[in-house]
Amino acid sequence: MQSLLQRIGYWLSCWLSCPRPQHLALPNYQPRSLLKCLRPGDVLLVEGTSRVSTAIKYLTQSSWSHAALYVGEATEEHGAGYKAVRFVEADLTEGVRVVGFEEYRGLNLRICRPVGLSNKDIDALVRFACQRVGYQYDLRNIIDLARYLLPLPPVPPHWRRGMLGLGSGDPTRAICSTLIAQAFQSVRYPILPDWEWTEDELRCHGCKKQVLKKRHYTLFTPRDFDFSPYFLIVKPVLDSGFDPHILEWNERIESA
Repeated sequence: MQSLLQRIGYWLSCWLSCPRPQHLALPNYQPRSLLKCLRPGDVLLVEGTSRVSTAIKYLTQSSWSHAALYVGEATEEHGAGYKAVRFVEADLTEGVRVVGFEEYRGLNLRICRPVGLSNKDIDALVRFACQRVGYQYDLRNIIDLARYLLPLPPVPPHWRRGMLGLGSGDPTRAICSTLIAQAFQSVRYPILPDWEWTEDELRCHGCKKQVLKKRHYTLFTPRDFDFSPYFLIVKPVLDSGFDPHILEWNERIESA
């Protein structure tokens, strides 16, 4: 039975991963400038073109359907003289793997950067993600996402997050945002934590203080890294030293 489920899951993942040709990408970066400003620990958000991307974007009401963690450069030179960069991601068919930038070329991307982490923290974050290379994608998550592509009545917004948090809980399985959320939680870095009140006996008897509370990692989606107040949005054009005064414009205005 398990092997049958695995075959069904693999077939579904192949179908869901097929790109949708009608998608029109409007790249907001130049590849070289994006690669130049990347730092280990950066989260790369991706606006995917596949069927599963459509489901994730619908359920999360966001442009971002996938997330990958930048873990550094490879030692070999790649392409036109720059070093090959490496990302850890959870792929539908291949599971957790290491890929290069070519996997995302031509797609709309956004860099989300954690702030305040030490080099030791970044090393631990990257190591956590790399140690999970080879883990499988969550089969139950694949089935959940597939059924949302069927013609169903509109899903109320307050149900959407719960519907994406239906993973199996098996530690050797992951989805893209789950993997990265676990990595950041391992170094106690917030994404979108909950808050709760607790006793503060150091101040006075009966005093309360507000502390962070971890959300379960299966409840995170790619958009959460964009929405989080704890991640800096890095735009390669601005990061490289943008000067609007040197731009050349065609002054001729076309009629509407």
